Amino acid sequence: MTVRNRDFRVTPPRGLTTPLLTLALAIGLAGCAGLPDERLAREALKNGDAATAERNFRLLADMGYVDSQVGLADLQAASGSPEDLEKAEQTYRQAMDESPRAKARLGKLLARKPTATPDERREAAELLNQAFAAGEVSSLMPLVMLYLQFPQDFPGMNVQEKISTWRQQGHPQAELAQILFYRTQGNYAQHLGEIERICQNLVAQEAVCYVELATVYQMQGKTDARDQLIEQMMAGYRSGSVPAQRVDAVALVLADAELGKPDENKAKELLEEVAPAYPASWVSLARLLYDYPGLGDAETMMTYLDNGRAAALPRAELLLGRLYYEGKLVPADPQKAEEHLRKAAPSEPTANYFLGQIYLRGYLGDIYPQQALDHLLSAARAGNINADFALGQMFSQGKGIEPDLVNAFVFSQLALPKNTPQASELARTVAQQLTPAQQAQAQQRLRDERQLRGSAWQTEAPLNATLE
Repeated sequence: MTVRNRDFRVTPPRGLTTPLLTLALAIGLAGCAGLPDERLAREALKNGDAATAERNFRLLADMGYVDSQVGLADLQAASGSPEDLEKAEQTYRQAMDESPRAKARLGKLLARKPTATPDERREAAELLNQAFAAGEVSSLMPLVMLYLQFPQDFPGMNVQEKISTWRQQGHPQAELAQILFYRTQGNYAQHLGEIERICQNLVAQEAVCYVELATVYQMQGKTDARDQLIEQMMAGYRSGSVPAQRVDAVALVLADAELGKPDENKAKELLEEVAPAYPASWVSLARLLYDYPGLGDAETMMTYLDNGRAAALPRAELLLGRLYYEGKLVPADPQKAEEHLRKAAPSEPTANYFLGQIYLRGYLGDIYPQQALDHLLSAARAGNINADFALGQMFSQGKGIEPDLVNAFVFSQLALPKNTPQASELARTVAQQLTPAQQAQAQQRLRDERQLRGSAWQTEAPLNATLE
């Protein structure tokens, strides 16, 4: 492992503020027509007209209006491109001294930054703490996630004790943080009764609780309670109080065979209702057909994916690329797989995993070891444990490269939570081949890689969505 990716690289008159003077000048020069309007910007945003929203936010932001600076930064952050994320950070910083909301947004941005340094993560925690103290309750969940994922940056922090204090103070978000804590500690199933009580009390205010309650009822096999919950949720969706995102998430819970007896037909029914207004559900429908082919044919799946791709959803490109990679429902085509997976890769770690396998296995006619390493390492550092296993094999077997037992040790150890005989055997075999000098080097490199990634917890928690 070349740690090269890590290291693995005009004065206003008294009584008139600058923004007001600028606006006065604008009125004098242009009359009332065409003036920037924050209300218009937010209406445009609600209607999906990002260009109009950005134009109005930007003009007002340049005049120094804090709310518009935050609105502009939100648009920049939503883009997801590295350049726009950097612009968003700068814009939030302009507004943060006067806006707790800007502090909250900046804290969340820094907390999610893939290349964040320990100093940036500590700054994120400070900003989130300050925003929460100022009444920005949405700051609590990302703060807890930061503490959980990077404990080495917050020595002495007792997360459970902190959550308990917040719960005693009566913060509803702390109740959700407790559920997140159970998920990340792997003992969610041991607290189903408490989770049910928490979310029964909060479901009218926190729609994410529909997802948690559906999970609890699936795990407990309480079909009647689950169906009543879904009826309540859909009434809320139709009245506008429950977002489509939550309906989509509940449908995915119903289809998850690991949570209990799946009800794929009910999942399909829910997704079909929300998909026309929530394009991400087209992709969820396609994935449902992927997992349960009896629900529809290949033509139907491709229609769903076309709808998702029309909405520029990377998940649609990921699934289409995977279909061509596996040759499932469509003829295998590595070139098409690569094309679609590359479109998904910037935001979908699994796409990087499949790209790495394409380059590692020579599906394009030759083995491309550097491309394989880059994509697999990106996927692994984003939490894809299969990528760690593939990297362990790559360095152990020397596919297209010289074998490197030190790097093989690092990734085979990181793949152990995969908990399969193959992962255990790979780790055991590699460890037995190391010399004492290599063992010391391998252990240090493993510590460095773990510190880079944060703590080794992974979760598909629906509560992640509360970060938005």
